[in-house]
Order: sequence, then C-alpha cells, then structure tokens
Amino acid sequence: MTNHPAFPETGFVRLSLILAPNGPIPVSKSTWWTGIKDGRYPKPVKLGPRITAWRVEDIRALIERGTA
Repeated sequence: MTNHPAFPETGFVRLSLILAPNGPIPVSKSTWWTGIKDGRYPKPVKLGPRITAWRVEDIRALIERGTA
C-alpha cells in the first residue's frame, strides 16, 4: 500500500490522494477529520488560504503503522 502509484516519495499530498477510492486509506472525509481532532491521523499543513495538504512521510508512516 505504501507504493501507491499516485504517491510521490516526498512532499505533500491533497486529501483526494489519501482517501479511497483514489488513495490507500479507506475512511470517509468526516471520519478522517474526526481522526485528526482525536490525534489518530496526522495534522494537515496549510499551503495557502484554500490549500490543505499532508506530508507524504506522515501518511506513509500512518499506513505502515496499520492504524488507517
């Protein structure tokens, strides 16, 4: 799963590449945002006023831990 073809090795990814069906994590957006508040999922990085992304390294670590 960590070798998902759309995932770069480093950098940032948007939510559409993280959550299924395009991404490797099979949860809904509302579950994802609740998980961020609870500390289960990594916090996002604001790249601009309307751009939120996550560090690829954080998402890969989440997948490797198997807590997704």
